[in-house]
Amino acid sequence: MKIALVTACPSGIATTIIAAGLLEKAAAELQWQANIECQTAFNSTKTLTEQQIDDAEVIIIAASTAVDNTRFVGKKVYQADITACFENTKAWLTDAVTQAQVLTAATQPLADESDNAVKKIVAITACPTGVAHTFMAAEALTEEGQRQGYEIKVETRGSVGAKNQLKDAEIAAADLVIIAADIEVDLARFNGKKLYKTSTGLALKKTKAELEKAFATATVYHQAGNTNAQATDKKTEKAGPYKHLMTGVSYMLPLVVAGGLSIALSFVFGIDAFKQEGTLAAALMTIGGGSAFALMVPVLAGFIAFSIADRPGLAPGLIGGMLASTTGAGFLGGIVAGFLAGYSAKFLVEKIKLPQSMEALKPILIVPLLASLITGLVMIYIVGGPVSAAMAGLTTFLNNMGSANAVLLGIILGCMMCFDLGGPVNKAAYTFGVGLLASQTYAPMAAVMAAGMVPAMGMGLATFLAKRKFSNSENEAGKAAFVLGMCFISEGAIPFAARDPMRVIPSCMIGGALTGALSMLFGAKLMAPHGGLFVLLIPNAISPALLYLVAIAAGTVVTGVMYAFLKRPEEGSVAAQMASANA
Repeated sequence: MKIALVTACPSGIATTIIAAGLLEKAAAELQWQANIECQTAFNSTKTLTEQQIDDAEVIIIAASTAVDNTRFVGKKVYQADITACFENTKAWLTDAVTQAQVLTAATQPLADESDNAVKKIVAITACPTGVAHTFMAAEALTEEGQRQGYEIKVETRGSVGAKNQLKDAEIAAADLVIIAADIEVDLARFNGKKLYKTSTGLALKKTKAELEKAFATATVYHQAGNTNAQATDKKTEKAGPYKHLMTGVSYMLPLVVAGGLSIALSFVFGIDAFKQEGTLAAALMTIGGGSAFALMVPVLAGFIAFSIADRPGLAPGLIGGMLASTTGAGFLGGIVAGFLAGYSAKFLVEKIKLPQSMEALKPILIVPLLASLITGLVMIYIVGGPVSAAMAGLTTFLNNMGSANAVLLGIILGCMMCFDLGGPVNKAAYTFGVGLLASQTYAPMAAVMAAGMVPAMGMGLATFLAKRKFSNSENEAGKAAFVLGMCFISEGAIPFAARDPMRVIPSCMIGGALTGALSMLFGAKLMAPHGGLFVLLIPNAISPALLYLVAIAAGTVVTGVMYAFLKRPEEGSVAAQMASANA
């Protein structure tokens, strides 16, 4: 007899592998020919082919999580909880064959719902900093979903952790899963569900179109890396490197903030006070510079690799990042190490084939060891030297450049921060500034944060200067945007940019360029990469503080005045009503 077996459990680790081994042994004792699909978290097991499914007389599914059975329609199928096969496996297998029934479209779980039933959606939003895009995208999805009559719940993965967490029952009942994320998100609990991936930017700016696209193009997700999952991965592969980099940055960011502010606090006691051992200043410097900053590059590299290859990539990435740090390759070396470790681990996971009984050793022992050796040797003998020299040259140039070059760099960084308001260009400039903090180069980070505050504050100022041109809702949004700008949340300007991009974005870029240029010209230095104006409450976190405020104010005024002048009266605004009355 020919049978096909499918095993799956929520974690995709021990239970599914053990069950597959027991069922394979029992089938052999019964002299049955069995093809097995073991849905594991390691993305390495073969999926049942169409030919194997056609040849099988019975399909047996042992699973404690959702499994896509649309491909088995028309075949005799038996499904039970995975734990049921552990005791007397041979007898269980015999009973399964006896009790199997033909699966039809009417009995198939994904097809028995009425077209008129209310569709249920669960979603996750996440962005690198976990501040603005995460929550704004969640709000947009919730509002649009409810407007279209869907039941929707959105889990946010913000800087303070997961909020509004999805329950297992809610995931099981959902018709669709939407992942709107710019960083990697663990998808293990969505195994067997129809899933659609997008970015927070698209979910925020094109919400209706993304919801329609999600229902039209979502594919069933499988942990084991089957055909559908691979097809989905290929669709998003182009954006993969950016997402992997942003995942590393998001995990590195808390270390940068904590380390930078600890160093700033040590300077309260004097610039050189930390050199005296046993003092509080020395302890603060050890916490910030000796520990937090020392972990920055390893964590960056480790979580880039984790994003690419999941858990097997973490150890090689951390090791490669530490080598980058110790060889002086800095954050550039950390980025190289992260991608090298991640893709080498992913390659090994896919190419190394082991017996089912030894499969669990691969992600724990074999892949981390081999990937660590590959990454370490390449970093030491090939990459480390050139990248270290490049990093040293960049640091020397930035620390010794003249006023003209400093102003030019400030203009470039300022324009990048204001170009797409939290998008890839904005994040590239931000990552550049954050990465240089590990090399004790603080001026670019100051220019980046100052310019990043301009768009939202400028929009707030524009609504104040030209109230009559804006609708009541826009005037209220302007007040909120100004506060968001003070907190270094550029995304506060997005509602304005979405309505009027051809006027808003140039206004923001000109103001941001001025602020970035002035910040670099004044020699402003910033110890922490986030917090906006509230970082001023920390002594020595920003210096010189007064000139830094002048730079921000100048850019804000330019953006606000320029957009107030260019803005056309909004329909329903006081100015529009006066114009129509005069006409």
